[in-house]
Amino acid sequence: ADSTKLLRGGRPVETVLDLLRSTRRSELPLERMVAEGEGGVLLVEAGGPRPGVGCAGRGIIAAFEALKARRAFEIYRPDIVIFDVLGDVVCGGFAMPIREGWAKNVFIVTSGEGMALYAAKNIAQAVDTFAERGYAKLGGLILNRRDVPDERRKVEEAAAELHTEIVGDLPRSELVQRADEAGRALLLSDPQSPMAEAYRKLAQSILEICRQNAAAGLSGAGRRAFGIIPEAESDFA
Repeated sequence: ADSTKLLRGGRPVETVLDLLRSTRRSELPLERMVAEGEGGVLLVEAGGPRPGVGCAGRGIIAAFEALKARRAFEIYRPDIVIFDVLGDVVCGGFAMPIREGWAKNVFIVTSGEGMALYAAKNIAQAVDTFAERGYAKLGGLILNRRDVPDERRKVEEAAAELHTEIVGDLPRSELVQRADEAGRALLLSDPQSPMAEAYRKLAQSILEICRQNAAAGLSGAGRRAFGIIPEAESDFA
């Protein structure tokens, strides 16, 4: 339950799976699954099984099914939907937002480290399979720098191999760690910093790609939705 922690102002949140375990499904209202965070952002944490027990992907599926049953998207009508999915979740949970038509554009966060790029390529191949079936499309790679040698060149070569591009380049900054320790999103703790501007630039790039794909008939039902898959580290969320 850490994907939204910097937008909660330190407040704890009940995950959908915890709620489903403790409450009868028929008695669980949508309002208990959705919390409002900083800036009016609506927050949902899927949760998961106890470490070492069960499948994390199954938890994601259960959360989506619960939200769908309560018509969450129709009721809240969000402008933008972001699904934060771990890159190593390759089972049904990874595919669920894509198969159900909730996510149409996938962005992979990676560094220039070898293992991160290896995983990014595998994820991109999976997304290509979905694209062939008319589902989600790979929107591009987001370079989340770890300051390894020739990092930009390595990620550019990976992007070329995957027939995509780098849509954002995030420098490594101590401000991110400081914001994390303070429990606030960097755009709130240091809104005028160069790092905050890098995030804004990335957001505009992502939005533009989503708009272009929507104009090309790739988005669903008037809703701009995209998934971000963090692969290299947890600095970006």
